[in-house]
Amino acid sequence: MKRLMIGQFNNFNKDKQERDFRESFFGVEACLMQEEKDILELVAHAKKQEFQLGIHFPLRANQWIHRDPQFLSRDEEARKQSYAYMENELDYVNQFNPTYILIHYPKPVIIHEQLDLSKWRFGHSSEYDFEAEYNFDVFAKEVRFFFNWLNDKANQYEFIPVLELDFINEYTWKSSLLEDLLKEYPRIKLCLDIARLHLQDELDEEFDPFSLVERYSKYTELVHLSNGRVVDNFSNNHYPALPTLKTDEGWADVERYLSIINQSNNTYKILFEHRSEVISDEELDACYEWVTRLINSTGENCA
Repeated sequence: MKRLMIGQFNNFNKDKQERDFRESFFGVEACLMQEEKDILELVAHAKKQEFQLGIHFPLRANQWIHRDPQFLSRDEEARKQSYAYMENELDYVNQFNPTYILIHYPKPVIIHEQLDLSKWRFGHSSEYDFEAEYNFDVFAKEVRFFFNWLNDKANQYEFIPVLELDFINEYTWKSSLLEDLLKEYPRIKLCLDIARLHLQDELDEEFDPFSLVERYSKYTELVHLSNGRVVDNFSNNHYPALPTLKTDEGWADVERYLSIINQSNNTYKILFEHRSEVISDEELDACYEWVTRLINSTGENCA
């Protein structure tokens, strides 16, 4: 079963495609393409090499004032614009028949006022809101509307909707809201980002990423894999997940995360969401070989 993927970001990089992609890989995830010619070139390669196309929303850059749609915004106009933005982009990408379309969730994220998130890479202040100003009942209402809307679009265009968990507050990991909706709308799946989970673990002492992964792994379609540290999150993010990286030096415990997921899921895909250009060919091969071994380690409780 093909389960590994690479990403193409901003443009179609031929050198990256030739160096990073393998015939045994499942496909390529594309995001924020600056020009349509790059999209068409990627699609042509997908047909020629017979790999699948995934989309990290948005496929095209500069289609709205922000990258991510803010479908949970307390501002009604921002919500309306976000849904229109998603509608237009889904209409456009449908012609390319993507396997999945990934959207960050929740947006905006909801955070504790007490947390120091100066080391979290927010693109704009509108990407977050505070718990004290956004109560759970309102949040749940907007989330339910979004799930129903997204499920309808997925049925219309026949793609797998994937929600990449962004910064996660207690509305997600203390309540049953998300899990209830994933059961109600089984077409909708999750993406777990290892580096993102690790960073939140370092910044939020109340957050337990491993129990969250255990809870949501069975709903996971995709894992975004890279590594990172709080100390150099801005200058050295999306570093490749190499087997030589040590947890006592601040790196994420990739093996532990994947081992937990394997316990209930043996079909999830891995997207190498890393800057492969910062490592050698030998290190890239070592990364691929290590991750392949980890994801093929049989979980005792896999269905």
